[in-house]
Amino acid sequence: MSHKAIYVQPGGGYHNVQVGTCEAAAPQAGEISVRLRANSLNYHDFAVVSGMWGPSAPRIPMADGAGEVVAVGAGVTEFAVGDAVVSTFFPDWLDGEPLVEGFATVPGDGIDGYAREQVTARATSFTRAPKGWSHAEAATLTTAA
Repeated sequence: MSHKAIYVQPGGGYHNVQVGTCEAAAPQAGEISVRLRANSLNYHDFAVVSGMWGPSAPRIPMADGAGEVVAVGAGVTEFAVGDAVVSTFFPDWLDGEPLVEGFATVPGDGIDGYAREQVTARATSFTRAPKGWSHAEAATLTTAA
């Protein structure tokens, strides 16, 4: 199914921002689909979109996203449909010493981010949002917190 998305073209710059569409496939094993309800804008996003750290390929910006789970793939036990979730900045760093160099796995930078209506991604790309927090409040946690 097609959903609205924002794209930054190679090199970045505000004149290179376009509205388009993207697909959100049904989740496969280890994945979830999330209906995004809020984003928060951080310096990192500004650097990518403005062209300071402009992408080398078309990229959906925004490192921070929050919403609710709308589908769960096989083997995913930590989330259920309806759960409120918030994105993670380094989806592959689950514990211990960081196994990350640079921003190659960071949403909105090395991979497509959350300036879209819906996304299907690995379950490690999200964590539960704090109970009682709105989507807008939870979206502020990923980069800044």
